[in-house]
Amino acid sequence: MNSIRLRPARLRTTGVFALAGLIFWSSFQVSGGNNIRTDDSLLQMSDLIRERARDNETLESATARLRAEVEALARRDAAADDDPAEAAALARLAEQEAAAGLTSVTGPGLTVTLTDAPADGGPLVPGVPDPSPNDLVIHQQDLQAVVNALWAGGAEAVQVMDQRLISTSAVRCVGNTLILQGRLYSPPYTVTAVGGTDALRAALDASPALDTYQQYVAAYGLGWEVAEHASVTAPAWEGGVGLRYAEPAE
Repeated sequence: MNSIRLRPARLRTTGVFALAGLIFWSSFQVSGGNNIRTDDSLLQMSDLIRERARDNETLESATARLRAEVEALARRDAAADDDPAEAAALARLAEQEAAAGLTSVTGPGLTVTLTDAPADGGPLVPGVPDPSPNDLVIHQQDLQAVVNALWAGGAEAVQVMDQRLISTSAVRCVGNTLILQGRLYSPPYTVTAVGGTDALRAALDASPALDTYQQYVAAYGLGWEVAEHASVTAPAWEGGVGLRYAEPAE
C-alpha cells in the first residue's frame, strides 16, 4: 500500500478547480462586484432534483397501478373467451415482461454496500498520501463497477437501492449523491443481485475496477460490505418502458 492507483475522479480534480477559478473570475468581471443572480435562480439545483424525484415517484406509482389494471383485464378477458391463441399470446407477453424486468425475481443472492469514508479521515496505512475530498466518497464508476461485475457473474436481476435495473437504467452520480431513474439517493448505497452467490462473489473479486476500489478501502476507510442471502427478492420495475429520443429539427 505504499502507492495506490489513482481513480479518474482524482485525476480530474486539478482541472476542475482551474476551470472553477476561471468561471469565478469571469463572473466578477461581468458583474463588477454586484449580485447578478435573480430571485428565480436562488432555487438550488439539488432542490430542483429532489422536487423532480418526488414527481417521478408519484408518476411511477400511478403507472404501476394502471399496468396492473390492464394486465388483470387482459387475463380476465382471455379466461372468459377460452381462446388458445390469446392464452399463447399472454404466455409470450409474460416471458417478455420477465426478460424486461417487469416481474419480480426471487432466489439466492447477495447485497453489496458502499459507504463514504469519514470526512475528516486520513491515511490508514503508512506511505499513503493524505486524501483529497474525492478520495473519501463513492463515485459513479464505483457503483457501476459493482453492477457490471454482478451482471458478469450471472445475476438474474440487479437492484440498486430500492429500484430494479432494466435495460435503459443508468447509474449517475452528481457530487456524492446518486440519481437513478429520476430519484435521488445518498450513501450508503446498496446493490442487490439475485443469482448464485459463489459466482457473484468470484465476479466481484475478479473486477479490476473493484480491485482499485479495495485499495481505497484499505487506504482511507471507504465502506465495503458483502452480505449473502439464502433468498432475496428483486422487485419488478414499475416505471414506464417507452423510449424517447431526439429528432432533427426541420
